[in-house]
Amino acid sequence: MNEITEQEAYSRLTSLCARAEHCEQEMTEKMRRWGLSDEAQASVMARLTAGRFVDNRRYAEAFVRDKVRYSKWGPRKIQQALWQKHIPDDIIGEALQAIDFSEYVSILRPLLQQKRRTTTAKSPYELQQKLLRFAIGRGFTFDHVRQCLDISDNEE
Repeated sequence: MNEITEQEAYSRLTSLCARAEHCEQEMTEKMRRWGLSDEAQASVMARLTAGRFVDNRRYAEAFVRDKVRYSKWGPRKIQQALWQKHIPDDIIGEALQAIDFSEYVSILRPLLQQKRRTTTAKSPYELQQKLLRFAIGRGFTFDHVRQCLDISDNEE
């Protein structure tokens, strides 16, 4: 692969960041794959953050909002995904607090109702265990799941 210059990397990354939110780790990984030296990577990252093309806080807020509303993920799965992108814990916490507990419950309730219709179980206990595993796999906390299962059980 032919190496690119620091200025070319900066131009490509600003263009990329203008289209969508990206975190520092994603940009650093791209530059590493392009074969940029560590000094050039640091220089480009400094320019990207100074120009507010890259902002981990803004990225985390957008990531949380999108994953909750469109992918219907729970807070644990979102937290894990942000941690893998090397977002600091304090930023992750702030971004997750922007979503209200009731919003998670309102997203989880229809998911559980749909899953309940398509799940076969030999007993009510087995059904609840399957629904619990499904919801926890989606990243919801036990409190979210328990509240939704109690509400669903009371409605039936």
